[in-house]
Amino acid sequence: MYSFYCTFGNMNLILQNISKHISLTPEEELLFLSKTETKKVKAKTILQNAGHVCKEGYFVNSGLLRSFNINDNIVEHVMSFACEGWWISDMYSLLSQKPGNLFIEVLEDAEVVVLTKENQDQLYLEIPKLERFFRILIENSLVANQERLMDNLSLTAEERFEKFCRKYPTLIQKVPQKQIASYIGVTPEFFSKMKARMLKK
Repeated sequence: MYSFYCTFGNMNLILQNISKHISLTPEEELLFLSKTETKKVKAKTILQNAGHVCKEGYFVNSGLLRSFNINDNIVEHVMSFACEGWWISDMYSLLSQKPGNLFIEVLEDAEVVVLTKENQDQLYLEIPKLERFFRILIENSLVANQERLMDNLSLTAEERFEKFCRKYPTLIQKVPQKQIASYIGVTPEFFSKMKARMLKK
């Protein structure tokens, strides 16, 4: 399913991500990296199961992941995608340490940096400014989720798809159409007809 290996030479991307919001000393960077683990994961691997407590978050070095929920009618609802340079987790479960309702799946072979909740909490004590970094991530996630909720209430399906294309321009050819349809809240059949109409314009 996945293999573990540890290499600091492959961690520049996550350090660049952190440096957008806070500055770490070289010693702090090494301490942060020592609390993480790098995994190579194969496509179709499930990293997080609904109904389980989420104990780790993932930073994507390469590849593609998604989070999704399955409702009582066995219908999937895609909540988010994460490509290179993005973080992904079941935020509710990770923060509350209660069972979550999201699956996290690897869509294409990926390399992820894993940070456990336990190590994240330890880093807050040893490098307090990291708490600010993760607060910013959580705030950005909250803003994005509220924006998406408002989009679902106020935008047409075509407008939501156009927004998806702007937000995830590299994913249009990578992600199955049924998953894009799920993300923007329409059925695969409606999505196919909508795309056909848009191409005729």
